[in-house]
Amino acid sequence: MSLTIDQVHRVAHLARIEISDSEADRTLGQLNEIFALIEEMQAVDTQGVEPMAHAQDVAQRLRADRVTESGQTDQRTAFQSVAPETEAGLYLVPRVIE
Repeated sequence: MSLTIDQVHRVAHLARIEISDSEADRTLGQLNEIFALIEEMQAVDTQGVEPMAHAQDVAQRLRADRVTESGQTDQRTAFQSVAPETEAGLYLVPRVIE
């Protein structure tokens, strides 16, 4: 698939972008290069290849889900002591949506 200069101008018009003829020519070349790369990638046979979430086969090491703060150092109270308004351990903020 390749674009024409008229299509570039149309897309610019739809996007409400003012574009000069020289910019449209440069953009046309860049977009056609992108489409050529996409066509090249789509031509690759991926039959039998499992989808991957990451290019490398890695696993994230997770720490144990346990409490790490002692009960003697109450950080919430310290943090909330400087907050403008709190109630029942929660921060109160101005209403945004009515």
